[in-house]
Amino acid sequence: MRSLLLIPALLVTTALPAPAVAQRITANPAPVPTPDTDSAPLTLDAVLQASARAAPQIIEALAKVRAAEGRAVTADGAFDTVFEADGRSRALGYYDGTVAAARATRPLTGNGGYVYGGYRVSRGDFPVYEDENYTNRLGEVKVGALYSLLRDRLVDERRTRRTLASADIDIAQFERQAVAIGVQRRAIDAYQNWVAAGLRLRAYRDLLDLSESRRGGLARQVQLGARPDILLAENDQNLVRRRALVVRAEGDFRAAANALSLFYRDAAGEPVRVGPERLPADASALAGVAAAARADFERQRPDLQMLLARIDQGSARLALAQNDLRPRLDLRGELGKDVGPIGLGGPSRTPLEAAVGFRFSLPLQNRAAKGKIVEARAEMDALAARQRFLRDQIAVEVEGITIGVAAAEKLAAIAEQERQLAERLAAAERRRFELGSSDFFLVNQREETANDARVRLIDAQARIAAARAELAAATADRVALGLEP
Repeated sequence: MRSLLLIPALLVTTALPAPAVAQRITANPAPVPTPDTDSAPLTLDAVLQASARAAPQIIEALAKVRAAEGRAVTADGAFDTVFEADGRSRALGYYDGTVAAARATRPLTGNGGYVYGGYRVSRGDFPVYEDENYTNRLGEVKVGALYSLLRDRLVDERRTRRTLASADIDIAQFERQAVAIGVQRRAIDAYQNWVAAGLRLRAYRDLLDLSESRRGGLARQVQLGARPDILLAENDQNLVRRRALVVRAEGDFRAAANALSLFYRDAAGEPVRVGPERLPADASALAGVAAAARADFERQRPDLQMLLARIDQGSARLALAQNDLRPRLDLRGELGKDVGPIGLGGPSRTPLEAAVGFRFSLPLQNRAAKGKIVEARAEMDALAARQRFLRDQIAVEVEGITIGVAAAEKLAAIAEQERQLAERLAAAERRRFELGSSDFFLVNQREETANDARVRLIDAQARIAAARAELAAATADRVALGLEP
């Protein structure tokens, strides 16, 4: 009787390659390396480099930076040197005077005034009320300057526009950095989801292979009468269920590859859909990025820097509004010298001329400037309050992510222990089934429990990678995000 019980165990031992199956559960075979880069395992660094180079959102942000630089050039145009020429000749009448003049004016970059130089020459006769048109035969050379002493001395509208345009460049740069960080953060998520989906698919395929390799041995045992027909039907039921898991995992893997193509692009910027042959060999690809909260991470956040730049713009607007309340007092000086033989105007134009003067004006109400001051101060108060909240929010966010990373790492360690124990139980139960000491239901239950533990470990490792990527984005770690070498 005892020998009859050993016959099924011997048949199962002959039919099933137990050591090989156990080895396939505990380890994944490494792919054979090839010189073809298109078939080599895809790395996170390759995805981040392609995303930073060709992501449309980053290219759009760079275009906005160039637009801000163009506006800054436009603002600098207020300080361009202006050349103008004027001529006038009497075609009819008693007098036949003709005068031509040219003048170049250059605004001062450190004051609201300007310097100028000009040349004027005249011919013919002018009426007494146009006596200033007379020059010597070779004309008159004149230079002068206007200097603001009160209003427009420290700040004026031209310099304020230039300051605001320069700050707009900084804001556009910070926006580009924020966009790049967000894109790289999503690229990491897309890559980690693709790797995790591929590893889950590999786990379900290994589980399916166990049922398929077992079916041949069970079929022979049923033919020999060593096993009942219901056992083969139960194995086929497991096959169908495990095939369904594989089909679902294949769909998830293709969807993850499609999402990854949004960030992984070729040299021309076109999306590249990665094939399953480029899946990494093991879960080491789920390690993610190396990120840690630094002491000065607030200074690295582009959104906070952007807010500080807007506060600087508000200060410039406030200074301009306060400037408009001041009285205007401009000092002007001019030197003129006629050259050449004496003209019709007489010898009085030959000596060197020097003139000084001033201009004073005082606004009596100036409600427009007062309103701008109130508006600018209110805007700065609002920006200061937003800055305090954003700084506190960043600190809380980074602390929460750091806690999440530590918790995810502990859960992954527990999941690894669970996987090891589950695979040991599955291997032992499979050996007992081969020896006839276990039933088919229990060995399938052990295998599926071990595979579920394997999948949970993959999910835990993916959560660690996602948390590290979130921490890198929260601390603006440009090196970890692949934005700096």
